[in-house]
Amino acid sequence: MDAFYASVEQLDNPELRGKPVAVGGGRERGVVAAASYEARKFGVRSAMPSVTAAQRCPGLIFVKPRFDRYREISDQIREIFHEYTDLVEPLSLDEAFLDVTENKKNIASASRLAREIRESIKAKTGLNASAGISVNKFVAKVASDINKPNGQKTIPPEDVLEFLEKLPIEKFFGVGAKTARKMNQQGIFNGKQLKERPLNFLTAVFGKSGKHFYDIVRGIHLSEVKPDRIRKSIAAERTFSNDLSSEQFMFEQLDFIADELERRLLKNNVRGKTITVKLKFSDFTQQTRSKTVSQFVNRKSEFYPVVQELIRQEPIAQAVRLLGISISKLDIEDTRSSFSVQLKLEF
Repeated sequence: MDAFYASVEQLDNPELRGKPVAVGGGRERGVVAAASYEARKFGVRSAMPSVTAAQRCPGLIFVKPRFDRYREISDQIREIFHEYTDLVEPLSLDEAFLDVTENKKNIASASRLAREIRESIKAKTGLNASAGISVNKFVAKVASDINKPNGQKTIPPEDVLEFLEKLPIEKFFGVGAKTARKMNQQGIFNGKQLKERPLNFLTAVFGKSGKHFYDIVRGIHLSEVKPDRIRKSIAAERTFSNDLSSEQFMFEQLDFIADELERRLLKNNVRGKTITVKLKFSDFTQQTRSKTVSQFVNRKSEFYPVVQELIRQEPIAQAVRLLGISISKLDIEDTRSSFSVQLKLEF
C-alpha cells in the first residue's frame, strides 16, 4: 500500500488531502510511523524523530495513529488477496507477498493479475496500491518500489540479472544507509560491482550477510511464500527504512508492534508463555531475548512489561533496523501441514 497510515487518514479526513501528514509522535517528541507523499517531498520518512520531521517540513500535520481503522482496511485488502490465492505471506498491515503461480481465477499473466488486484483494492477501499512482479520474493520486493505510488513493475526471468546489475546498491531490499556506506567504501555502488566481488571477500567484509549479498545479486532467493498460519509461535515485527538508535524510539515502535501481536493472538484465540524480543542491527547481525512466564498470556497488558524488561536487561550498543515480538509455548498444537508446487506462469 502507498503511504498506508497517512493515506487512510487523508481518505477519512478530506481536509488532510494534498497536505503533508505524519502519523505518530508529535511535534516535540516521538517518532514518525508513516508520512504522506506530500511530506516525503520534504525528506520526512518513517522512523524519523518527530522534531527532525517538523524541522524539515514546518507545515507538517501530525495525526495520532488509529490502528483499529488500519486493521479494518488491512483485513479488507487481505480478503481481496485470498480471492486470488491462499499463498499470502503478510509482512505488515500494508504489505504482503503473494504466490500466484497457481491462482484461483486461472489468470495466465502475473502482471494482469497484479493490476486486477490493485484495481480491486482501489474500488473497495479507495486507496492506491503498488506491486512488484518477479521470480522470487527479493526481486518482487525491489520491483514494488520502482513505480510507486500507484504503479507496478514486472521483472521477467530473462531480465532479472540485468536489472540487478544496474540497480543502485541502496535500492537493494535489506541494504540500509549504514551498509550502503560500507559498500561504497569498498567501491560498490551498484549490483554489477557487487557481483564482481568474490564470496570470500563479501563474507570477510560483511560477515554472514556476505553470502546473502552474493546470492541475491545473482537472482538467487529461495525463500517460499509462507501463509500466515499458527505454528509454534505467533509474531509481529517491523523493518525500518531508517535505523533506530534511541531507546525511546524503539519503545514507541515496540508499542505499535505489541498492538499488532495482541490482535493476532486474539484473532487466533491462542495464548503463550514465552515472550521473545527480536533485534536486527544495522550490520544485519541479530539478537533475541526471551523470558518464560508462569501463566499463559495473550494481552498486551500482560506481555508488554516483559518486553520492556527484556529490552532493558542489557544496553543496545548498535542502531536497530528491525524489531519484533513473538509469543511461543502456545496453549494449542497446530497440526496443519504445508506443501509447495512449482508451476509455470507467464509474466
